Amino acid sequence: MKRVDALTSPEITGLWQTYMQNSAMLCFLEYFQHHMEDEEIMPVLKGAVSFSKKCLDEIKEIFNSEKFPIPKGFSRKDVDFEAPRLYNDLFALSFIYRMHQMAVSFYGTTLTKVARNDIVTLFAGYLSDSTNLYLEALNLMLSKGIYDRPPKMPYPDESEMMPEQPSAIETLIGEKRALNAAELGEIFYIIERNYIGLILLTGFIQVMKDAELKRYFLKGKKLAEKQIEIFNDILKKEEEIGNIPVSMEVTGSTISPFSDKLMTFTISTTTSTGIFLIGYALSISFRKDLAVHYSLLMAEIMKFGSDGLKLMTKRGWLEQLPQGINRKRLMRE
Repeated sequence: MKRVDALTSPEITGLWQTYMQNSAMLCFLEYFQHHMEDEEIMPVLKGAVSFSKKCLDEIKEIFNSEKFPIPKGFSRKDVDFEAPRLYNDLFALSFIYRMHQMAVSFYGTTLTKVARNDIVTLFAGYLSDSTNLYLEALNLMLSKGIYDRPPKMPYPDESEMMPEQPSAIETLIGEKRALNAAELGEIFYIIERNYIGLILLTGFIQVMKDAELKRYFLKGKKLAEKQIEIFNDILKKEEEIGNIPVSMEVTGSTISPFSDKLMTFTISTTTSTGIFLIGYALSISFRKDLAVHYSLLMAEIMKFGSDGLKLMTKRGWLEQLPQGINRKRLMRE
């Protein structure tokens, strides 16, 4: 008889993706920890390492009790701890900030899709822990002066109703209204996450020996630079100050500390998140020029993400989510 409390498909998805993401993240975190010299960053880094290890241990325990296959994921075999430092300490802090910024959204969304009591408790805990790690990283970035705050705007005197919108042509070629608070915020975060991605990709490209993967990463770097340029230009035209990048935190090393599989998976994962976030920015933007930029960029990012999945599949690196039963095929047989 089928167990009533067997894991549902959203619960399997949440556990599986959490395991994969944390097994990959732990590789980077332990490498950063091996080279860390900054005594202020080290406690945050240790907390992030402990969190990822806890996730892996707890999910392994659940999968074992369910007699569910544990994903292969990533391990210390995907890291060369003796390779020279590739990123400076400040990037390790930015990495924790960005990874847990994404994790807060992921755990929050997953929490709304699970129902079994132990899984609900698990993801509620992950959401709380990840939020705390994100805030620790954010506060330390602020104290070190490496966090570029989102644009500020004058407070309105009173609440206003949206005026009647002109036609599409008038909107595109006529005078545009000023960016609203939501649009300004989304533009800032698009620029911010692409700066962090640009630094990550710069390091990957620098150490990559495989010509095909290097070309793929170079495409990603150009796509990140394009987004930064487009949205900084919009801010400047609006008389807003564009985001100013912190100094590039990549060393001169050409020896890779990470496996090609780990680097490609990381870019694939962050690209998937980028598609979701561009879609969200599109959904809350009322200016048609922004909608055009978002729509065109989403198509480019989706193509880049698809190319990455093809590369991973061709090399036998893409570990697929558990599949349902193909009943049509069974019927044909």
